[in-house]
Amino acid sequence: MRSPRPPGHPASARLVVVALLLAALTGGAAAGAVRSDGYGRARKLHMKNKVLDMFYHAYDNYMAYAFPHDELKPLTRSFTDSLSELGNLNLEHLPQDYNGSALTLVESLSSLVVLGNLTEFERGVLWLSENLTFDVDARINLFECNIRLLGGLLSAHLLAKDYISQLKDGLYHDQLLHLAVNLGNRFLPAFETPTGLPYAWINLKYGVMENETTETSTSGCGSLILEMGALSRLSGDSRYEAAALRALRKLWSMRSSLNLVGTTLDVLTGKWIEYSSGIGAGNTILFSVYHEADMRTGEATYWQLTSLQAFWPGLQTLLGDVAAANLSHREFYNVWQRFGVLPERYLLDYGMLHPTEKYYPLRPEFAESTFYLYQATKDPWYLEVGEAIVGSLNYYTKVDGGFASIRDVSTMKLEDHQHSFFLSETCKYLFLLYDDSFLKNQNYIFTTEGHPLLIRSTWHEKFPATHGPSNWTIVKVPFILSSSLLVLLFRNIGLVCDKNISAG
Repeated sequence: MRSPRPPGHPASARLVVVALLLAALTGGAAAGAVRSDGYGRARKLHMKNKVLDMFYHAYDNYMAYAFPHDELKPLTRSFTDSLSELGNLNLEHLPQDYNGSALTLVESLSSLVVLGNLTEFERGVLWLSENLTFDVDARINLFECNIRLLGGLLSAHLLAKDYISQLKDGLYHDQLLHLAVNLGNRFLPAFETPTGLPYAWINLKYGVMENETTETSTSGCGSLILEMGALSRLSGDSRYEAAALRALRKLWSMRSSLNLVGTTLDVLTGKWIEYSSGIGAGNTILFSVYHEADMRTGEATYWQLTSLQAFWPGLQTLLGDVAAANLSHREFYNVWQRFGVLPERYLLDYGMLHPTEKYYPLRPEFAESTFYLYQATKDPWYLEVGEAIVGSLNYYTKVDGGFASIRDVSTMKLEDHQHSFFLSETCKYLFLLYDDSFLKNQNYIFTTEGHPLLIRSTWHEKFPATHGPSNWTIVKVPFILSSSLLVLLFRNIGLVCDKNISAG
């Protein structure tokens, strides 16, 4: 593992990007380590079983040492009630009597169905039906709670209905939908602002607290439409979709003359606080893979590559621009090979790690993009990339008590935290890479958190056959798009929940 270049000798951002592109185009030393020499059924089955082992090592340890609390601490085999900590960087206003909402179990339900374990799925559904409550004095981040809990409940509800003939008779009567409605009702006070833009934080028991911050992120008010729209369609109550749609339309009206939006804004005044636009955390407009730009001028502000940006090749694939997606994917893979995983932030200007954001919390975005590219191309090279991902996760992050996050990728020092998205996304996308039978003859949207929503024919209208630039390489992906593409559509075009691209 090479040491990062010291900050005293910055490299040209453009030269770094060119170097990455050349490495991608030529295969590069990193990409060359993966050989596309065929991938038979036996090898796919072997990898599928390795991913199954990963999932159950993480899941079983959570159930043994953390359930019904939120997330597992694998190094100490203990737990954290982390729902109030999600997005709460300063750990402010943490509840005193909150004992968890079985967050990792909720996040795992859809994965259990994808993996074919209906027995454990049903056991989890019944436990949640009888025990889960949201009448708790806990201040939560609306965005995080929406994608993790609300999305997880809605997905599990749809899957329970779809597989009801294989479950025990009479034991499922929409209990998860009732929980989702209860949670959605607790979200609604956040939208009671002059602008319709929701507060970023809300107390599940008491609503918006006195003197609550009015600052929120673009994603925090512009990406709620999928889950809340689905909740309205399933419950028959239009309030959830109407609130999310009003916020989305307000956000779109705040775009600059370049059709860009910033990163943070004030929900009371509707004024921008941070004008930087990009594809990283908190951002929504897809301006460039590498640089963030001022939404007003388009001038570059930062040249960087982050682990969250690794969803971008998957988004390009879903839009049909597969050739560009392949190049983007190889650039991320080069960085993965250099460090063994994707660091949270890599400074292209300096060719070095960000000094404080050196961690890797088991994020799924690179695995997600690998999965979509394989679905579009059937190129076995992506299966081998997946094999490298699985190898890195097992080598660097697997411990006796689960899978631990990496605190510093330059030393591979571990952190005592197994995030719930490791089970809802990372393992799921890796499993689907080697066994996509779950998707056959179905029309799914994968949410931001990797939860599949089965789209009913009454929900959607089809786009015209031509809807993208003519110079793209168009490839039909054999199943429904993920919410990464919906984020682009919802936020940039202003579409609502019932619009989707035909899977045919």
